Amino acid sequence: MIPVRAFLSSLLRSVRPRRADLPWIAGYAVAFLVSHHVAAMWGGQGFYSLLYPAAGLRIALLWSRGPRLTPAIAMAELVVQTANGVIVPGAPGWIMAMIGVARPPLTYGAVVWAVRRLAPHLRSTLGVAPMPLAIGSVAAPVAASLASLPWALWHPELTGADGASRLVASLTNFMVGDLLGVMLVAPPLLWAVQGAPGWRRVARIDRGRMLALGEAALVLGTAMALAVLLAAVGLGTPVTPGLLAVAWIGLRFGRTAGWCAVLVVAAITLPFTTGPLPLAERLALHMSLASVVVVGYLAGSFSDAQAKAQVDLARRDRMLFQAERLKTLRAMSVAVIHEISQPLSTIAIEASHLRVIAADADSEIAEAAALIDRKAATLSQLVRRLRRFGGRAVDEPSALPVAALIDMVAALVGPEAKAARTVLTIDPIDPNLFVLGQEIELSQAMVNLVRNALQACDGSVGIAAAREGDMVRIGIRNRCAPDQAMRPGMGVGGLVARAIVEAHGGTLTRQANAAGDVCATLTLPLAGAGQ
Repeated sequence: MIPVRAFLSSLLRSVRPRRADLPWIAGYAVAFLVSHHVAAMWGGQGFYSLLYPAAGLRIALLWSRGPRLTPAIAMAELVVQTANGVIVPGAPGWIMAMIGVARPPLTYGAVVWAVRRLAPHLRSTLGVAPMPLAIGSVAAPVAASLASLPWALWHPELTGADGASRLVASLTNFMVGDLLGVMLVAPPLLWAVQGAPGWRRVARIDRGRMLALGEAALVLGTAMALAVLLAAVGLGTPVTPGLLAVAWIGLRFGRTAGWCAVLVVAAITLPFTTGPLPLAERLALHMSLASVVVVGYLAGSFSDAQAKAQVDLARRDRMLFQAERLKTLRAMSVAVIHEISQPLSTIAIEASHLRVIAADADSEIAEAAALIDRKAATLSQLVRRLRRFGGRAVDEPSALPVAALIDMVAALVGPEAKAARTVLTIDPIDPNLFVLGQEIELSQAMVNLVRNALQACDGSVGIAAAREGDMVRIGIRNRCAPDQAMRPGMGVGGLVARAIVEAHGGTLTRQANAAGDVCATLTLPLAGAGQ
């Protein structure tokens, strides 16, 4: 049985706005009020507006700050609409008016949550940024209009439209207005919040970009000239030339260029629709503009996603090439170790015998013999460790003592820590802690995380391990700036290290606090716990 009180408490904590979000909510309320009045310029009977910029503000805030702000955004819109007189508490039907105002932001929040939740599990380009944002930008207005359909059928007087045809037209106008508002307003806001990467690329002017700008201008200008020519000969105002031009620009130069082309088309079209046009003609123009906007933005987002996917594939190919080189190096090192292990063992034995027979000799000779014995023993131990690390036995899963695993990691990164003047501390570890896994892979992942900590710390890195139920928790802690990102380390990236740990049935997390303390935590199943 699920504890209802605990579930509701955790749900309220997850959607409660943080203190840092309050200025965003206040700014959104003001911007929503202004944009809501601007949208009235494209209003009509039975619908509010054929261009609703507030929808773009809404999805930009939800996407940048997270869907947890959905209740706060809905509350801000309720307050603004109450101040506008749309909601009059105590008046007949005011509850239905509140539901009508709160339904779109709640629907938008649900769509953003679903898209962000499902995107990591998609295996195609649809899951590569910025395609999830493009999908959410199209899906949210459609979902909001569909969510309004049952209420409109139940209370048709809420839409101000009489008859089934006018009801469908009202909901279509609602969807078109939200689509245009989202596509025209949300992208520049998100680029501004994310540091304007798209605008920085556009601002870099060189010969290649000048040629690209000329090509885009030529394509868009030709499409507009063709549309004007077709309209002049009495064939109406075709949308196909502009649609193809914007799609071409988006596919060729990405979503920033595609959005700029869309903005040009919108700037030419929207001033004509603010006048006293018949509803059918105005709706046709806005639907044509919406199709151009959606196709242009989706094409640009798809182009950017493809470019990013190609970069990821190139990086993966380089890692595979590096893995092959490491495999070859491992084979060579095993051969070298095999050749030197026997002579080195003989030297170690003879050095130990020399130390024994020189014990009664002159002190200088005895000290030299003892030094030779220690160095030979250390070198012999190092060769045995390397031979064990490179042997094929470690490729098979086995019960590994956590203490020995951490000692091996410390031995591998010890010289690097010394060179970086960093103190590597290891807390006492229970010798009875064992995990089941492949020694070389787990050591590789831990070495990578320790190197990340060495590169980002202020002089001290600590390693600790303890048992938690049926799991072993290994923590690698250091102190750095709170915004310090996890670094790739020894060539095995953070994603690969996470994949290694998860392949062993564990988890990898990284936590940082305001003081700059960072801890990367590996959680692995205790050997024999599930048996």
